[in-house]
Amino acid sequence: MKFQGMTIGVPMEIMHGERRVSATPDTVKKMVAEGATVLVEKGAGDGAFFADAAYVEAGGKIVEDVQEIFAKSDVILKVKEPLFNKKVNKHEAEMVRDGQYLITFLHPAAPVNHEMMKKLAATGVISITLDGIPRISRAQGMDALTSMSTVAGYKGVLMAANRLAKFMPMVGTAVGVIKPANVLVIGTGVAGLQAVATAKRLGAVVTAVDIRPDAREQSTSLGAKCFDVGVPADVAIGEGGYAQRLSDEWLHKEREALKPLVKDSDIIILSALIPGKLAPILITADMVASMAPGSSIVDISIDQGGNCELTDAGEVVVKHGVTIDGTKNIPGMMPTSSTWMFANNVFQLLSFLAKDGKIVLDRTDPIIESTLTTIDKQIVHRGAREAMGL
Repeated sequence: MKFQGMTIGVPMEIMHGERRVSATPDTVKKMVAEGATVLVEKGAGDGAFFADAAYVEAGGKIVEDVQEIFAKSDVILKVKEPLFNKKVNKHEAEMVRDGQYLITFLHPAAPVNHEMMKKLAATGVISITLDGIPRISRAQGMDALTSMSTVAGYKGVLMAANRLAKFMPMVGTAVGVIKPANVLVIGTGVAGLQAVATAKRLGAVVTAVDIRPDAREQSTSLGAKCFDVGVPADVAIGEGGYAQRLSDEWLHKEREALKPLVKDSDIIILSALIPGKLAPILITADMVASMAPGSSIVDISIDQGGNCELTDAGEVVVKHGVTIDGTKNIPGMMPTSSTWMFANNVFQLLSFLAKDGKIVLDRTDPIIESTLTTIDKQIVHRGAREAMGL
């Protein structure tokens, strides 16, 4: 059996507002059936409406002390990066140990996580970051980033619309017609396409921007107007069809092309990412200042640094009269659906890694190569090393 003799720990998420959990009763049942002992912190699933009793019925064991889970588990499954746990007055990065496996979203290239990454490396924990899963056919079932991006794109538009001081759709009234809101979506990967579709459903006029021709074409099929910022395809497209980091010269040209669109937008959804690296700054402070007061920006890319120069990670701020939302856990605001997807992604990854009760890392495999973050007390993730100057 895949997990024979393995102890898998599922602690409660401690990020403010985070209601997801890394395993559902259904995935716990599957792990137990494959020979695992699964330790679930008491109340870990409450925020996503998965009760302790359901985990027990699935074969899991409820544990009150999270330190016991970290101490006894061979593998720790989490949703978000390690944080300081006020309940036990200890950082989660200090509770992991040498040789233990940690599977979660680490976003190791983001500057806000660099000190945490150094702590993890020092412990000897073998960490695997879910934001590194490559988009290849055999990894689709493990791709938690795509799953969570679907949620973020949908919910991000609803958040922006909720703050907007005007209607989203065109509305006819006895005193005249109110024009629809202008929504600009920058980056039309999974999150961006979901944002386009949601904004269109709400009746907005949607303009989509992506430096990749294929991505622009997909947004057109959803009813968006497409805008080409003029970056050549051979410069824009990297390995696997992803956007690649632009030179300073091309980045400047892209910003200049975006300026008139930004100025006329009521809502901007930012989701332009470069796999494993910091997100590019596409909206500068001056560009924000050009927007009409009461406009709204939701920076979905904040976990990788953000696309807006003025975004504060984890905060909602008003600058130049524009609300800028840097919420870091948008999928956590829809915990039942996002947990169901996330837990199944993690189970698929764990099943791929486990052989006869042990984790086996073939570092030549593209899935391992792009997700392995710390091992042998070293930070090995390429994007993190580049961002940290290692």
